[in-house]
Order: sequence, then structure tokens, then C-alpha cells
Amino acid sequence: MRNTKKHIDPLPDEFAGYEEAAEFWDTHDTTDYPEAFQTVEVKAELRKRHYEVEIDEDVIKVLGKQAQTVGITVSRLATDMLRQQILSAA
Repeated sequence: MRNTKKHIDPLPDEFAGYEEAAEFWDTHDTTDYPEAFQTVEVKAELRKRHYEVEIDEDVIKVLGKQAQTVGITVSRLATDMLRQQILSAA
């Protein structure tokens, strides 16, 4: 019968920086270090909802250029334009 226990490197007390930590966790499994983690209680509240809307390619290209010109995201520009159209139609 073969020994199937895998070797688990000790978890460093500290990492020199984010890159060292990233290198370690890229090659190690967090489930091998349950003592290093603690359960925390998190309360989350959904404040906004976002919806996906299909937009034709030619329209999104124009929106992208306009958004870049004014320095905002395409999403923000599209929302502002739709809001303006809705208000003027009311």
C-alpha cells in the first residue's frame, strides 16, 4: 500500500508583499490550511440593480466613442441618455 499523504508546505507567518503571497497561493491550495482562516459574518444589502440590455454593434461603437470623449463609462452614458429620453417623453 502506497503512502498517499501529500506534502503540505508550512504557511509563512508573513509575506513580503502581494506578489510573494500571490506566488504562494498560485501553487498551494487554501483547503490545506483551514487553521489560517476564520469565519466572518457579513451583512450585505442590495442597493442597486443592474440590467443587461442587448444593443446593436453599430450603436455600442458610437456610444463607446462618445463616452470616451466625455470621460465616462458606456454604461453611465447609456443610462443618462435613456433617462433624458424618458423624461422628455413624459
